[in-house]
Amino acid sequence: MLEIGPGLGSLTLALLEAADRVVAVEIDELLAVALPQTVAERAPDRVAALDVVEADALRITELPADPTVVVANLPYNVSVPVLLHLLATFDSWRRGLVMVQAEVADRLAARPGSKIYGVPSVKMAWYATTARVGSVPPSVFWPVPNVESGLVSIERTDPPVTTASREQVFAVVDAAFAQRRKMLRAALAGIVGSSSAASAALEAAGVDPTARGETLTVEQFAAIAEQLS
Repeated sequence: MLEIGPGLGSLTLALLEAADRVVAVEIDELLAVALPQTVAERAPDRVAALDVVEADALRITELPADPTVVVANLPYNVSVPVLLHLLATFDSWRRGLVMVQAEVADRLAARPGSKIYGVPSVKMAWYATTARVGSVPPSVFWPVPNVESGLVSIERTDPPVTTASREQVFAVVDAAFAQRRKMLRAALAGIVGSSSAASAALEAAGVDPTARGETLTVEQFAAIAEQLS
């Protein structure tokens, strides 16, 4: 299991009961140093099963073991970038359960047509199927935050079949949501050169030029990217 931001180690101790091996990535030097000591005191028979990596989760490219599962209480301000980085960098993990801010959880699991469907929803759909599977009240944390938390399950899936690269598809997604509620022919004009060129590409991809980004699936964004590339 891979854990991001283990902090004082309460979740780490629980993971060590269930996993053959836990790799914990911690950016804070003091916490990273203290975690093995905590495990040694509270679960001495599991010390050898823990690897602590002192690093920024947004920058890691190597780990001491290939993760198969990600379980983490993710920092609220970087939860989406961290998830996308982990999905892009470590393709060995097939499922995960993460805790994030409730609003972020809703966005990650949103489906096309929802008011909260946006860039995080589409980019997560490129990698995996996500679902909101629970809520966590502030009262269980110390210190107590002023936000609700949500649990999101992640099941890795194959990306859409397309000749466009992930970078090309994500560029289309970013442009489509840069100005919400804008028709796609206008939203994509900037990366194509004109509204008429965008309309032609959208029609070739089988997408209505007057549609808006929040109604499209990741497969449709991939089809548009194919036409633009």
